[in-house]
Amino acid sequence: MASCLDLGYDTAMMTDDALLSCLRAALPDAVVSVIDRTGTRDHFQLHVVSAAFEGKNLLDRNRLIYQALREPMADGRIHAVELRAHTPEEAARQAND
Repeated sequence: MASCLDLGYDTAMMTDDALLSCLRAALPDAVVSVIDRTGTRDHFQLHVVSAAFEGKNLLDRNRLIYQALREPMADGRIHAVELRAHTPEEAARQAND
């Protein structure tokens, strides 16, 4: 099975493109914003918007994201992740608030 990281990305650090590749492999419609929390490319804040979150509670949404990032988390490229996961409707409501 191909890895979401089999695209020639630097194996020592996670780029935004590598993160997006992993997330979109699991959540093809995902709209993702990435913030590098420390400047070291291993602590991230992610806001993920996907219709795949419809009907899922917060824990199940986070599980989907962690599953998508399992490989870079297991090998240490990602050390910490702060997550926000919304459906498109929830994200639209927040944008209007």
